[in-house]
Amino acid sequence: MKLLLLLASFVLFSTASYCQTSHLKARFNTSPPAKTGYLGFDRNDYPGDSNLKTLRQTFSYSGYWLNNPPGAQSNSWKGKRQTIQDAGFGFLVLFNGRTFSEIKAAGDATKLGTMEGAAAGSGARAEGFPLHTVIFLDQEQGGRLLPEQRAYLHAWVDAVSSANFGAGVYCSGIAAKEGASGSVITAEDIRNNAGVRKIKFWVVNDSCPPSPGCTVSRKDLLPQSSGIPFSEVWQFAQSPKRKDFAKGCPANYNKNGSCYPPGEIESKNPARRVYVDLDVASSNDPSNGRGSD
Repeated sequence: MKLLLLLASFVLFSTASYCQTSHLKARFNTSPPAKTGYLGFDRNDYPGDSNLKTLRQTFSYSGYWLNNPPGAQSNSWKGKRQTIQDAGFGFLVLFNGRTFSEIKAAGDATKLGTMEGAAAGSGARAEGFPLHTVIFLDQEQGGRLLPEQRAYLHAWVDAVSSANFGAGVYCSGIAAKEGASGSVITAEDIRNNAGVRKIKFWVVNDSCPPSPGCTVSRKDLLPQSSGIPFSEVWQFAQSPKRKDFAKGCPANYNKNGSCYPPGEIESKNPARRVYVDLDVASSNDPSNGRGSD
């Protein structure tokens, strides 16, 4: 009799627990939320302290150059890390790499890459970035890397890693024609030839599609939407609009070809308006550059 009572009690308890669990599942959706990417911006020139508040209304993180950006004779980002962090931004830390002709002229690609990888680490420390911050090498030229370019990039990655920083590369995610009927994507070429090196990828693909053009209203964008499944950041719009790649994009760029964020401070002098390149990442601090704040 006692055994029957115990069995009955167990059944009642189990039924009640099941009903309670079912009720909770019905009340609360336990499935993981839909993934959304984090929007950020990058540009060669520092946007100015007064514009950070407006930019922060749209963007979670900002690009940050450690050395002179392409074509520049100086670096206006230098010394601005804490100001940007205090404004609430995460970081995309960039180091301007060398073109093929520059690497070739240097004579020893490995030596040059080692020196500049060490300079990237020193620059990151000087700007106050914590160890393990990911530094992205700006690899502007697309297509398959030539041997000198590959030697430079590998030496740079090794030197950055030896300095206890993370190594990444900004490169093309667009298929480039190779030969009569072939093509190669720079990001895939770099990854397939990296060996054991751990490299983060920030890819550019401003072709429409997959890019939506100059817009921040799309909430379904992820780095993988670029067509490169291993990318962690996707630059999907550039300023000015690249006519060769973005010619099929919607008419959502400014008439001067640039991309301006919403709420951007108007100016009587259009040259002073803050145009940006648009990025989406899987983190609100893709370089992990904020530290322990």
